[in-house]
Amino acid sequence: MTLDSSTGSNAPSQRPTSVYPTPAPGEPGTLLTIASYDKGHDFLRSVKKCGWKVVLLTSESLKDEHGFPRDVIDELFYMPDKDKKWEPAATLRAVSYLARTRVFDRIVPLDDFDLEMAAMLREHLRVPGMGDTTTRYFRDKLAMRVRAETVGLRVPEFIHLLNDAKIAKFADTIPAPWVVKPRFLAGAIGIKKAHDKAELYSIIDRLGDERTNYVLERYVAGDIYHVDSLAYEGRLLFQRASKYGRPPLDVSHSGDVFTSRILPHGTDDARALVEMNTEVLRAMRLVRGASHSEFIRGRDDGRFYFLETSARVGGAHLADMVEAATGINLWAEWAKIEIAGEGGTYEVPPARDEYAGILVSLAKQERPDTSAYTEPEIVWRLEKKFHVGLIVRSPKPERVDELLATYLDRIRTDFHARVPPQERPMD
Repeated sequence: MTLDSSTGSNAPSQRPTSVYPTPAPGEPGTLLTIASYDKGHDFLRSVKKCGWKVVLLTSESLKDEHGFPRDVIDELFYMPDKDKKWEPAATLRAVSYLARTRVFDRIVPLDDFDLEMAAMLREHLRVPGMGDTTTRYFRDKLAMRVRAETVGLRVPEFIHLLNDAKIAKFADTIPAPWVVKPRFLAGAIGIKKAHDKAELYSIIDRLGDERTNYVLERYVAGDIYHVDSLAYEGRLLFQRASKYGRPPLDVSHSGDVFTSRILPHGTDDARALVEMNTEVLRAMRLVRGASHSEFIRGRDDGRFYFLETSARVGGAHLADMVEAATGINLWAEWAKIEIAGEGGTYEVPPARDEYAGILVSLAKQERPDTSAYTEPEIVWRLEKKFHVGLIVRSPKPERVDELLATYLDRIRTDFHARVPPQERPMD
């Protein structure tokens, strides 16, 4: 069952055994899904519902877990991994071997950490979709900042954490605090905050030769927002703007309950964010797919700044929040967009015009009991060990705000647990 391509090209381990039989030729298209993490179940279901074959390539460390919906997966293969990371050359050999007897019509990654791998495979096998150059804009925090600044988007002052003289000049001219951000990780993972030069240079010294994989940026205090989108043939067909409770960086570093809520439609903030997100994705050249972009409104100047974007569905169950408010399942629609491909047809379903909010926290209990949370607006409860989560929905944004405020205090008291900030991604 293991797809082990870590040895020579003629070794027996180069010939993986599928846990499902090989599809018969002449049937509908085949989509190869790259998933180093267990996610995107609705994506897989949607692909299957459209009549396509689903081939899933995932991490061997997930082999004993039963998260993926096996009933919609035609073939399932595992890659040897370390901390969910795969060796690129081995993966290329393995997928090329599979392609001897299969035609992969699409190759789609389900997470930020799989984007480069999927792009490499597409380039090598000449499968339609985002290639290496465009992928860089959606994975590399330095590349996306340079691109955004080039086209005139507002971004916090930044510099590549590389040249000593330029770093010194930045620290002399840009007031502290600053943040040191990994170029290739997602969200708040691995971000470090420096309050003065001594702390900054201590961080740089600890990074050593790895500092070339980091960006140094002015820390902008303010509220963080996100826009979740669907694009087809360069047109943004669906966008929803939302606002985090506390900034994810603060939640990650100080420990707290993660929250977000859909913004009221037609407000100045919602319109400004949608317009800025449209400019961002046009600049980054997103043609088809899903995107999650983040922005900050500076506390001192009240202006929106671009922080980062991605070519995937947002994490932390934000897609569930969007679906609760609008009825649009971002995972399922992304699958339909990929299948439609270049020159096909795709129309986003009509969206429901309601509001939703989400709360997620680590929990002290292995199986938190939320049965005492009984309000009828609760439409989703997180089922995950040592986690607690709720989504509420209402036609009135004020009611969502009220429930979030009430539940935030209750969850902190009833369940909340704190752990040190992440240095690497978790499942």
